[in-house]
Amino acid sequence: MGRSMIPVEVKLVETEAEMEAALAVRMRVFVAEQSVPAEEELDDEDATATHVIARHDGLVIGTGRLLIREEGTCQIGRMAVDQPWRRRGVGGQLLLYLEKEARSQGMSQAMLHAQEYVKGFYAAHGYLERGEVFLEAGIPHIEMRKEIS
Repeated sequence: MGRSMIPVEVKLVETEAEMEAALAVRMRVFVAEQSVPAEEELDDEDATATHVIARHDGLVIGTGRLLIREEGTCQIGRMAVDQPWRRRGVGGQLLLYLEKEARSQGMSQAMLHAQEYVKGFYAAHGYLERGEVFLEAGIPHIEMRKEIS
């Protein structure tokens, strides 16, 4: 399979089935692939987060979520794309959609905890590293921020 961009529809999660599909992507990527304990992957913040999905030919292949933090700052997280669809523009489209949604909710800055091995992806989208590398679910992460207003 080539690594060209693929057409995806990115949208807000609006139904229980879409939420289940989003969580299934996270379970495949974080729990099955990266050995994050399921009880750490699914947290209380899922209930209050804004969730988005990426679909290709009706199949949910990616997800991410948005949490409102202090004064105009949101946290983007749980970005996950199923393995066969990586490096084909899906993550970038999810990120742009999450930023647009954050702006529509009045946010001016986005913050995220990037897994260290994908920090270049976020840097390419304008995110700047803040602070030192830390462990989250046993995986090295770095905080990154971007002005989105």
